[in-house]
Amino acid sequence: METANLHSPDISCDGCAQAIRRILSATPGVSSVNVDVPSKLIAVEYDETQVQLPEIKAKLSRAGYDT
Repeated sequence: METANLHSPDISCDGCAQAIRRILSATPGVSSVNVDVPSKLIAVEYDETQVQLPEIKAKLSRAGYDT
């Protein structure tokens, strides 16, 4: 398992956090998603044999959350 700590300046509310959790939790290989709204940080735990960090970042970007 790998853990990525990503900063997204586009996170502004709990709705953003819920959307991010929903998007990433539906991704095969992602086992944990934590979003800290005040610090605009996303902690993602994932299995690198199933999903790679660039794919995770691309999913966030497509949803409007650049990292």
